[in-house]
Amino acid sequence: MSIQKKRLIGILFTVALLLLIPLIAMQFTDEVKWTLPDFIVAGVLLLGTGLMCELVMRKVKKKGHRIAICLTLLTALLLIWIELAVGIFGTPLSGH
Repeated sequence: MSIQKKRLIGILFTVALLLLIPLIAMQFTDEVKWTLPDFIVAGVLLLGTGLMCELVMRKVKKKGHRIAICLTLLTALLLIWIELAVGIFGTPLSGH
């Protein structure tokens, strides 16, 4: 199996594990209340970011550029995630 296929499987596995965290938490507490759209949005964000990083790993030759681009993608994911959760920027997308 090629390294690219292993990374793709790793991305899919990681997204599934991350989505299991709120699913399991919902079974034990009322503090976590995710709906189907929450899981869909989170899955799209996580999978999209993972796949974009994979594309960068395949297409960008310089290691420093790959790291910088992937860090930028991860920062964007984090900021979007925070905005959706608590609304740090006050956009209409915020969770409040």
